[in-house]
Amino acid sequence: MARIDFGDGEGLERFRMWSLQPDVGMAMGAAAKTLYTKISLDVRVREIARMRVAQINRCHI
Repeated sequence: MARIDFGDGEGLERFRMWSLQPDVGMAMGAAAKTLYTKISLDVRVREIARMRVAQINRCHI
């Protein structure tokens, strides 16, 4: 649930949020697509990044 009140409406809250600024949604979609299709990390680098994110989120490794 977002901390911003979007009011009542049809559809999921996330869809109503992106409908306010569709250009931002398209830009984020393009960035995510590029991230997942064009960039690949070495296995060791990916594992280190995963561990660091876990530390930041205070998860036990």
